[in-house]
Amino acid sequence: MPNVGPMEIIVVLIIALIVFGPKKLPELGKSLGKGINEFKGSITASHDAPAEPAAVAAPAPVAVTSTPVAKPVTAHRIEEPTRV
Repeated sequence: MPNVGPMEIIVVLIIALIVFGPKKLPELGKSLGKGINEFKGSITASHDAPAEPAAVAAPAPVAVTSTPVAKPVTAHRIEEPTRV
């Protein structure tokens, strides 16, 4: 695998300048830096002690009322088998 030297870095920067233009290049650098910092923060935060979970309140009691249940109604009729 070839090494990346200063000449290759300069070529990449010139190509980036041509493609994105001089006005857009600083904005891209800022967003890339922010992305790298967030990535580093997420990696270092995962090695810290896990946060304590929030206390869960006990569920409120529910009033239970009994309702009368009707007998199920069958919609089909029962036929006798036909004899031949």
